[in-house]
Amino acid sequence: MTFTTPHPELTHDERAALTLVITRIVFTENDKSTPVGKLADVELHFANDLKLIGFGLWERRNGAGLNVTFPARQYSVNGERRSYCLLRPAGTDLLAQDAIRDAIVSAWKRHKASDPEPAARESYAYGRDLSR
Repeated sequence: MTFTTPHPELTHDERAALTLVITRIVFTENDKSTPVGKLADVELHFANDLKLIGFGLWERRNGAGLNVTFPARQYSVNGERRSYCLLRPAGTDLLAQDAIRDAIVSAWKRHKASDPEPAARESYAYGRDLSR
């Protein structure tokens, strides 16, 4: 997957330098029973040696399917706790997060299909390093 920053003041070369290529999706499985339904913490690793942490992979409450939560920041207003997503659409494409969500769910399903003993590993990295 490639994500590019469309910034009109940047040259083509500068925009190319800001392109983020996901090279790995890393799962750290939740071996505890709390919180209920949480399967793993997820990190996205990029080709330029950066990573984005804070994703979560959860079983849906009704047991049908998986849910991905995105990194968020909590804050308080008049004693009420609120949060906002740190990775959100910059424009009008409200489905932009779906590609990331789908990639995480797909990688998890491949991981579970290839590894029948989940307790054998603490973390699992899916993907290949494209930077070499």
